[in-house]
Amino acid sequence: MDLNADAGESFGRWSLGDDEQLFPFLSSVNLALGFHAGDPLTLRQAVQRAVRQRLNIGAHPGYPDLSGFGRRELAMSAAEIGAATLYQLGALSGFLQEAGATMSHVKAHGALYFRVHQDLEAGRAFAAAVRSYAPQAALVVLAGPAGDALEAVAQEAGLTVWREAFPERAYLADGLLAPRTLPGSSIHDPDEAAGRALEMVGGTVQALTGQSIALRADTLCIHGDNPQAVSIARAIRARLEAAGVTVDAPR
Repeated sequence: MDLNADAGESFGRWSLGDDEQLFPFLSSVNLALGFHAGDPLTLRQAVQRAVRQRLNIGAHPGYPDLSGFGRRELAMSAAEIGAATLYQLGALSGFLQEAGATMSHVKAHGALYFRVHQDLEAGRAFAAAVRSYAPQAALVVLAGPAGDALEAVAQEAGLTVWREAFPERAYLADGLLAPRTLPGSSIHDPDEAAGRALEMVGGTVQALTGQSIALRADTLCIHGDNPQAVSIARAIRARLEAAGVTVDAPR
């Protein structure tokens, strides 16, 4: 099972997350590309750190919304989303080339992540941008029924798909992540997150309503901006390995 985290999210003098302590527990990272978070120096350092840790490096494009951390919906057209995605992939590519690394996957961030799952015109534009720039890269989709439509779009574009689940985020009954405005939508207890991770490896997750949702995950995500991200990553990795699950990136 792959264990990924959204990272490289500091900006200028504003620091967010602890990539140095987080990366050793991971097998993949999704790096901010300057639109919702990050800046050129932060991105370069994150790429170099990921290479040293031998992690799969993915692009994490988002809406151009630094002040809202990319978690606010923007009225961008599908064409604008495609162009913005292509632009951000190019930003990562230069630092990957410098470090002798490749782009393993692409995962939309925040509000854009929800948009490409629910608006298939936007999803097709997003997938087309990935296909045109990095056809070898996998497209990350939400594991479970809420990700089926985007998975089909990605496969139509000829892309490999990684299905992603979130141990430290709550789910709605339809398989979507619970809005962050809902109480209990984010999980900060490492033991609880580790238990949910093991549940997800087994193919299910419990929704806020108590329903059991079936899913098949290739990768588990930790949000780097979660104040307990390092503790959660440590607990998840320990719980998985104790259960005989190898933490490694999809190849």
